[in-house]
Order: sequence, then structure tokens, then C-alpha cells
Amino acid sequence: MSDRSDPEGTSTATEPVPGGSLWAPPYRNFTIGLVLVVTLVAFEAMGVATALPTIASELDGQRWYSWAFTLFMASSAVGTVFAGRLSDRHGPALPLLLALPLFATGLVVAGSAPSMPVLLGARALQGLGGGSVAVPLYVMIARVYPQRYRPRAFGVMSAAWVLPSLLGPAVSGLITEQLHWRWVFLGLAPLVLVGAVLLGSTVLRAGSGAEGEPTARRGLVLAGLGAGLATVALNWSADHPSALSGVLGVLAVGSLWGCLRVLLPSGTLSARPGIPVMVLARGLLAGIFFTAEAFIPLVLTVVHGYSAALAGIPLTVASLGWTAGSFWQARQHRFSREHLVAAGFLLVVVGVFGVVLAAPEWGADRAIFVFWSIGGAGMGVAISSTAVRVLGLSDPAERGFNSAALQISDMLGQALLVGFGGAVVNTLASTREPTAGVLVLAVGLMVTGSLGASLVARSRRIILDGR
Repeated sequence: MSDRSDPEGTSTATEPVPGGSLWAPPYRNFTIGLVLVVTLVAFEAMGVATALPTIASELDGQRWYSWAFTLFMASSAVGTVFAGRLSDRHGPALPLLLALPLFATGLVVAGSAPSMPVLLGARALQGLGGGSVAVPLYVMIARVYPQRYRPRAFGVMSAAWVLPSLLGPAVSGLITEQLHWRWVFLGLAPLVLVGAVLLGSTVLRAGSGAEGEPTARRGLVLAGLGAGLATVALNWSADHPSALSGVLGVLAVGSLWGCLRVLLPSGTLSARPGIPVMVLARGLLAGIFFTAEAFIPLVLTVVHGYSAALAGIPLTVASLGWTAGSFWQARQHRFSREHLVAAGFLLVVVGVFGVVLAAPEWGADRAIFVFWSIGGAGMGVAISSTAVRVLGLSDPAERGFNSAALQISDMLGQALLVGFGGAVVNTLASTREPTAGVLVLAVGLMVTGSLGASLVARSRRIILDGR
């Protein structure tokens, strides 16, 4: 079998192409809506990461620093499962138009939070809403665009992060310093509601109705809730070592394993070639990258004395690298998606090495600006490629489930590894002196990324050998 045969997973030789670009009349309205939604969600993500060290300090919640990410991702898993099932049964319009108001509510609660527990609850609300956004967008990409345009569509999704990446961290830092961190949340909430109103007619026209009878699956939403709770319990037990927490951790692992067998395609946990290995790769990539990124502002502010605004700049350059990588992959037809994902893993490993260089007080802190852009480029290449490959291999009636599986793997990968990273830092160091913990964590993430690249490359060899 040639390595270049059908790299996207489905033939496109006879597929009609009614327009010349994503902005041609048949696609224009949806493309505008896609960019709008992703831009709003991106502003929130970039702002929170930059402002969180200040938030944790003011609310006396330094020990709960990583939980702001963990709870967001765990609750996102529930929203993702629910959105995937609704998308397969009723079309993607309904879950998308429910998600945005819920997300806005979480922003308002966060901006009004009097304490760290309330803020964490607000992050859970944001997760429920945010987790319900990506799946219907993925399903609509498969509905609206021909196969050959889908890599470009994911490139456009990455491009929607450019403005938030350029302005989000700096604006969030300035708002935190000059006004108050609460406006990072409150200022965005009205824009999310405006986005929901503007998207309404387009989404309803393009995303109403199911595309067939999905496979009967019971207990998906319950399994999503169980996976989120198990993730929280596992992170809590890692953060509070004792005999009791050890028992809780073992129970959480067993529960999480059972839930993932329901939520993910068969063979995901064993890295079976095709959709399963792409879903697994998505979780590993997201976990490695965002765990490292969660501690970059902390290292720069606490260890090297950067301001909140300057500490957010590596997040900006990483997002620009992500966009460049995503656009590059859209033009690569010589390589299989498995090869692109493996290459992305290795670029992320290079990026994490920059964290190792920056973590000590005497370290090369400026190196992180270059290295983290390389890591971002790896994510752009790999994340877009996992989505293209999974959509290309999916039956139309299963696109919601498989897109949800990608997102669940992404979210739980982040929640588990960020929570584990917080436990490592708290055990070996502290958020006030994080160097030792961050160094150990970064080395572990580099090893995990190298293993991920090996698994994906091996799956491609198995496909070529016909085994």
C-alpha cells in the first residue's frame, strides 16, 4: 500500500465542490459564525491563564491553583458527551445554542466570585458550556464543507485564535493590573451572548436534523459525569496524600477506566490504528502541552519577577505558532495524518524543553519565548490532523460521538495531567518556589510526548503492513 493513498481516510475523487474557498457563498455564513464562536472562547482561555496567579493570590487559593484548570476540563467532559449525543440525534444546532448562554453564566459567576471555591464552581459552569461548543462545530464542519476543505476549516479555527493570542494575554494582564481581574470575566460575558444571537439563524439553517440513526449507546451522559467526578477524585487524592486518599485514588482509577471504555471508541486505550489512536493522541497532546503551559506564567512571575502582562507573552507566541502549524498541515498532501501527528508530538517535546531551561532562577527564561512557539506549532500540526483523520473515517451518523470522543480525550488529558502537575509541584516544591517541581514535571512530560509519537508512528506502520 502506498503511503500516499487516501491519507484523509476517505475518497474525494467524486465529491462535488460548489465553491472555490471557505468564503465562497455556499460556506460564507458558516465560516463567519465559526470564526466568531472560536474567537470568543479563545479570549476567555487566554485571559484566565494570564490572570490566574493574581486571582489565586487575592482569593488566598494558591493551593487550588491547578484546580481552576482541572474542574473546567472535568465538567467540560460532561458537556461534551451531552453535546455529542444531541448532535447525533437532533443535529448540532441545539447543543451549540444552549452552550453559549451557559458559558456566559459561568463568566458572570466567576467575575462576581467572593472566594476561591465560588470561582472554582464558576469554572465548572464555564466547562459545561465550553465543552458543548466544540463538538457541534466539528459536526457542522463535516456537514458544510467537502472533505478536501476540512483541513482548511481547521486552519481557520486556529486562525480565530490569532487576535485573542495577540491581545488576550496582554489585555488580560493590563486589566488585572490597572482595573481588576474580575473584568477579565465580566467584560467578555456580554460578547458571548451577542455571539449566540448573531449565530442563531445560520446555525439553525445549517445544523438542524440528524444524518441517520446513530448507534444505540446507553449511559453516555452518566459515564461523562462519572469520568469528570473520577478525574476530580483522582486529582484530589494525588494532592492530599494519605491512606484514605490512596484508597480513593484506586477507586477513581477503576471508575475512570470503566467510564472511558463507554465514552471512547473501542481500542482507544490500547492505541488501535485508525480512529482510536487519533483519539488517544489527542488526549496526550492536550495534556502535555496545557500542563506545561499552565505553569509557564507561574514560573515567569514567581521565579523571574515578570509582570502579569509579560508572563502572558509566551502564550501568545505559542498560539501564533499553533495557527502557523495548522495552516501548514492544511497544505500537506504528501504525508499521512499519522505522520503529521507524530511530528507534532516531537515539536511539543521541544517546546517543553524550553520550560526546563526557564524553570531555575538562574535559567534561560527568555528561551521560553522561542521554544514555546515551537511547541505551539506542533499542536497546530497535530491537533488539526487528529480531527481531519477522525472525521474522514467516521460514519455520518457517528460524527457526534467520535467528535465528542476527541474532545473528551482532550479535556480529560488536560484535567488529569494538569492536576497531576499541580500535585507534583505541591509535593516537591510550592507555587511560591516552584522550580524543583516544574523541572521534574517537564521531564516527565517530555518522556510522555516521545512515547506518544512512537505510538502514532507505529500505528501507521501497522496500517501499511495490513495488520
